Amino acid sequence: MHIKTFSLLSLFFAIAAGTLGPTSASFAAKHPESKIAAAKKAVTSKKAAPGKKAAAATNALPPLAAQVALADNAPALPAKAWLLMDFDSGQVLASANQDEALPPASLTKMMTSYIVEQALRSGKLKPTDLVSVSENAWCRGTSAESCMYLPLNSQATVIDILRGIIVQSGNDASKAIAEHMAGSEAGFAKLMNAEAQRLGMTKTTFVNPTGLPDPAHKSSARDLAILARAIIQDGAEYYPLYAEREFKYNGIKQGNRNALLYTDPTVDGLKTGHTAEAGYCLVTSAKRNEMRLISVILNTHSAQARADQTRELLAWGYSQFEKATPIPPTAVVATAKVGFGKADTVPAVLGGPWMLTVPRGQQVQTTVEFKPGLEAPIAKGTVIGKVVATSKGKPVGETPLVAQTEVERSGLLLRAWQHVTHLFGH
Repeated sequence: MHIKTFSLLSLFFAIAAGTLGPTSASFAAKHPESKIAAAKKAVTSKKAAPGKKAAAATNALPPLAAQVALADNAPALPAKAWLLMDFDSGQVLASANQDEALPPASLTKMMTSYIVEQALRSGKLKPTDLVSVSENAWCRGTSAESCMYLPLNSQATVIDILRGIIVQSGNDASKAIAEHMAGSEAGFAKLMNAEAQRLGMTKTTFVNPTGLPDPAHKSSARDLAILARAIIQDGAEYYPLYAEREFKYNGIKQGNRNALLYTDPTVDGLKTGHTAEAGYCLVTSAKRNEMRLISVILNTHSAQARADQTRELLAWGYSQFEKATPIPPTAVVATAKVGFGKADTVPAVLGGPWMLTVPRGQQVQTTVEFKPGLEAPIAKGTVIGKVVATSKGKPVGETPLVAQTEVERSGLLLRAWQHVTHLFGH
């Protein structure tokens, strides 16, 4: 009789655990996996492959076709939103639902790490500064969230905290640095939102530094690509951290959850994310030859799916696009008319080397647009216009035009004569 009662109770708690599991998982940025656990999963997955494939097929979203595509045969991907961006120009090469505000899960931590990196570059933080771990920041050692496993009331250096955020996706690391820099998670969220606004992330609202679910905590595929681009552009010193495959802290070694770091040598970042609400997410950057692309996958059905879809998107991008140099960097592009100067014109040149990512085999046309009413004095290097590039009638990029030489303002008598000739249209 006692045996039967125990069995029934065990069954009851098992059912309850199954019911509550997804709910508690919704408060997790991702499930932490040690290498041993991952290896065990790999072994068991071989035995359970048919069942897993069936479950994945059941949970998969229908393929989402491209709504924006600058080349043919863009893939359709089973995710709620996806995007491929050219790093150099910021041009979106293909996307679907790129501006839909969705839960970003731990992709949020890209902004957390970006703010830390900015503080390190400016000197507000030093890599050796110590960060304290409060009870609010401390992870309690459950499998319900990803953790760096910082001990309660301990201290860790800023550079270790940064690695814990980027490589291990530590919620504890994210909370600890937020409290260190802004006094609280809410205070740090204000810094995050100010930075998002500065970068032009128009569909983004951050509520916390971790990505733990909150109805107001949202971002979009395009916004996250903009953020990834900023991290790469501004973080030459710290961007290599995003390619690190593992980090050991407090005696616990954890692997980076970005599967592409282990299978594609051209991939060097950036971040994974997962909650029950956000699904499986991945922001990736890869560089092949001179071309760097950034991809975003939001809310797909499995970790395998986000990796596979990223591979498909990158493969399409690198097969369909190439680098082009529309104008040599030293060429005089055009001559601009200048009013009230000792010279009537000034030669215009590119502000710097200009490379575009364009569909393979397509010709690029350029048009020059000068600022209206240019008047002396004009200093050498002053932006006086721009060049716009198009391919098959679609814009593919633009770059500033600058004055190649200085133009001094004319004297009083010459200016008076120039006014007269201007009035009579000469």
